[in-house]
Amino acid sequence: MFPAVSRAGTAAPGPGAQAAGASAAAAGPATATASPAAATPAVTADPYADGSAQAGATKAAVCFSCHGPDGNSQNPAFPRLAGQNAVYIAQQLHLFKAGVRPNPVMQPMASGLSDQDIDDLAVFFAAQTPQGLEADPSYWQAGRALYLQGDAKRGVPGCVACHGPLGRGNPAAGYPALEAQQSVYVVSQLQQYANGTRYSGTDATTATPNSSIMFDIAKRLTPEEMRDVASYVQGLR
Repeated sequence: MFPAVSRAGTAAPGPGAQAAGASAAAAGPATATASPAAATPAVTADPYADGSAQAGATKAAVCFSCHGPDGNSQNPAFPRLAGQNAVYIAQQLHLFKAGVRPNPVMQPMASGLSDQDIDDLAVFFAAQTPQGLEADPSYWQAGRALYLQGDAKRGVPGCVACHGPLGRGNPAAGYPALEAQQSVYVVSQLQQYANGTRYSGTDATTATPNSSIMFDIAKRLTPEEMRDVASYVQGLR
């Protein structure tokens, strides 16, 4: 038995955990590859105003094999989409479609989506409930310290400032939710930010309003810190 962080922000007992420190290779399709430069696409301002969760439920069937029927992926290589804010999901789908965020799985999947499809999918997954996972007992405490306090000496702010104390993000500012996210996936994305491959093209560091922040912060994290904070995030609920 070991702690997982509850929605109330306190430690709660739980059974086994997902290994947090898997290598980038384990992240599989989530690992970015090089692609031609592409212009940052226009993004629907408010999918909540245009999208239909009911329509999205039908369109999302093809997404279920990787992300789960309720957006709670059981494969650590694929992100959990349940409860993610719709604006962020729509933004990322547009970036996949335009080739700004290169990914051998998501680019072809997104290429055939219309703006309406993207809005419908975004609000469908946003309406799902994220299911809690467990944090690795060897790493979550160090991860909590970094998530909440950062490391001022190295210019690393606490993740809490943007992603919130419970990892629910900040939809108005465009910061994604992190609660119950697969730790393996979180590590792979931090690695991609650190090595500059999360987005492609001449505007890679400004592909989203928050890109430059994450490219800068991730470069300052050690592999062990990425593992630790990812484990803590996985236990948030």
